[in-house]
Amino acid sequence: MANIEVIPVTGIPEVKPGDDLGGLISSAMRKNRLRLKDGDVVVVKQKVVSKAEGRLVTLSGVAPTARAKKLARSMGKDERLVELILKESVRVVRAGHGVIITQTRHGLVCANSGIDQSNVGRGVVALLPEDPDRSAREIRVALEKASGAEVAVVVSDTFGRPWRLGQTDVAIGCSGIDPLLSYAGKRDRFGYRLRVTQPAVVDEIAGAAELAIGKLGGIPVAVVRGVGYARGEAGVKPIVMPRERDLFR
Repeated sequence: MANIEVIPVTGIPEVKPGDDLGGLISSAMRKNRLRLKDGDVVVVKQKVVSKAEGRLVTLSGVAPTARAKKLARSMGKDERLVELILKESVRVVRAGHGVIITQTRHGLVCANSGIDQSNVGRGVVALLPEDPDRSAREIRVALEKASGAEVAVVVSDTFGRPWRLGQTDVAIGCSGIDPLLSYAGKRDRFGYRLRVTQPAVVDEIAGAAELAIGKLGGIPVAVVRGVGYARGEAGVKPIVMPRERDLFR
């Protein structure tokens, strides 16, 4: 058993397009006298990544298509928002109860293509990063250069699940960490050989970080310390369920 520690990183200023996010995080850590250690996982909320990368859109400048207008009417949603949802997706999976479930260009299946209207200003929405794995990698490289420690980075976002109410944070991008742990072939304490047990460690880390930083406190980064994981650079693609195996699609 390991002792897991989650350390919120306070003091990060409001992030603006073009900001050096890795630099802002490193500066905040220095002010908090927080030194990264080998094996630490730095969890960064998607919203600040999108802000730094300029993935913000003003709704007043969006011209909705006929398809977006029709879907918006049936869903009771802003037709400009629906236009962005469609643009950011490769297909609509389901639509109902005021939510449009899409598959994004990243392969993620989520509500409203991951587009968020909270904490970005009135009339503005935040799109998901173009490549969350690349975003995680760039932040990791900057943090490792500043600290001298070998760390991993997880970019997290809040997702719902088709079989449960409520939401939880999951990884939409990662770097320096294998997203899955495999226990296949190992035996439990009763001697049973495990066959398919495969924890999504990056999702577990994202959820743990969310417990410490919350939704409303304005803290977009946490350090998760003490987690055992394998180094890797495959990103989150290995944990995206192939469509042919997805019972909910």
